[in-house]
Amino acid sequence: MAKKTQRDFLNPKELIKHIDIKKYNVVNMVEDFNDMAYSSRDLARAAKIYNMMLADKNCAVILCLAGSLISAGLKKLVVDLVENNMVDAICSTGANMIDQDFFEALGYKHYKGDQHFADDNLLRDLHIDRIYDTYINEDELKVCDETIYKILNTLEPRPYSSREILFEIGKWLEARNKGKDSIIYACYKKGVPIFVPAFADCSAGFGFVAHQTERPAAHVTLDGAKDFLELTKLKIKAKETGLLMLAGGVPKNFVQDTVVAAEILGAESPMHKYAVQVTVADERDGALSGSTLKEASSWGKVSTTFEQMVYAECTVAAPLIAGYAYHKKAWKGRKGFNFQKFLQEEDAKILKAKKAAKK
Repeated sequence: MAKKTQRDFLNPKELIKHIDIKKYNVVNMVEDFNDMAYSSRDLARAAKIYNMMLADKNCAVILCLAGSLISAGLKKLVVDLVENNMVDAICSTGANMIDQDFFEALGYKHYKGDQHFADDNLLRDLHIDRIYDTYINEDELKVCDETIYKILNTLEPRPYSSREILFEIGKWLEARNKGKDSIIYACYKKGVPIFVPAFADCSAGFGFVAHQTERPAAHVTLDGAKDFLELTKLKIKAKETGLLMLAGGVPKNFVQDTVVAAEILGAESPMHKYAVQVTVADERDGALSGSTLKEASSWGKVSTTFEQMVYAECTVAAPLIAGYAYHKKAWKGRKGFNFQKFLQEEDAKILKAKKAAKK
């Protein structure tokens, strides 16, 4: 038997393709779910609540992404939400933004794999990484690491929020005419800030390690507290907010906690008015990903009037929820908040104050 090579597993004819919610009008089907039971009825209510967020012109919508969703085919869905003013800010894991979205922006792809009969030792030998039933070329992923390292080397040595660095990555893509179909680029163009609170926990982390090791005296650092402050400022400015959470993890808690942080800052900021979470996590182990939105209300984070948990896997549920809202068209005429511009103006004020203090 011939020895297998990368090509046997990374087949250009077996690419992961990104779902296009514009192609399928799922409104009637989702509305029919209202007359069913279990998860179908939960999903129908979740879709309705997301549409309510978009119809509420005073409500800012924050999208939370955890897990590995972009590698699974949800990139275009998120891009469509951004480009049609259906999302005003994103809080994500680094894997979704760097290892997967930025990775594809560089021209690389994800491939269909096999979760049942995969020989992971062989994949390791062939430099192929597996994400359940998806394959990725590790050699190409290392190029992604190195590119982040190179971008960091061009920046002024100082502390940055993850939002600032993602903006710089978007600027880098535009300057090189790359990644026009990426989430990072779409957000860069639309003024939608992206927050990655655990930014070092992804491919970007390797870039940071190399960058800081090479430049020990003056380098770029991550300011996680600034991330939290910036997102809290958005909550205070927006007042009314809605959360669309795909999976759980750090992004879920990070965004929910802005209500408490706003209170600490003395601001009158209401609980998140709307909240939808899609998850397969179990609430019984006390972990955050499966904790219910009703539980979050006990912490003063989420109102229980318009909240819905959907216990389903994101690649199945998200296209139905997002597709329903897209084809209901409540987003038509909705203007984006351009929170990126707001935060850049806040940075300019702080810099001006610092300069004045030195005089």
